[in-house]
Amino acid sequence: MPHYSNEEIAAILQSVKTIAIVGVSNNPVRPSWFVMKYLQEKGFRIIPVNPGLAGQELLGEKIYSSLAEIPEKVDMVDIFRNSEAAGEIVDEAIRLKDKLGTHVVWMQLTVINEEAAARARAAGFKVVMDRCPKIEYGRLCGDIGFMGVHRRVIDNKRKPLGAGREGLSRNPYGAGKGRL
Repeated sequence: MPHYSNEEIAAILQSVKTIAIVGVSNNPVRPSWFVMKYLQEKGFRIIPVNPGLAGQELLGEKIYSSLAEIPEKVDMVDIFRNSEAAGEIVDEAIRLKDKLGTHVVWMQLTVINEEAAARARAAGFKVVMDRCPKIEYGRLCGDIGFMGVHRRVIDNKRKPLGAGREGLSRNPYGAGKGRL
């Protein structure tokens, strides 16, 4: 698994305002749907991309069939496709870098494409692989720290009463303050 420091992830998330989610679903039980909803609630502008749903609306946003159709600036491309498909999406993001102003390519959990990542880095992009921006944002701002995310062990057991919120004192990014 690629390693990223808390500082790297926080700097990336703080530099982003608009995110294109490629492979988003209109099914509310799919991870891409609730990632979109969570990030919207945290103040990010989300532009959904899915050729099968193009022209429809999702959570108040028009769905586009590709990055090339997006008429505005996009800071980050979040890829909800498999590792092989990520290569083509990264190449599209590189071709459209000047038009879209994109500076981050983020590949979701289990999505790792080292060759595409190398091409993106060579083109000047920050790259994150095998991570979820929803999870990382929630972990760094304290939304999900109580579940063991800071320990990288997910559980549903809270600390004993009075033990404090896990990560609150050691999180330099404002645990519990919402937006990073």
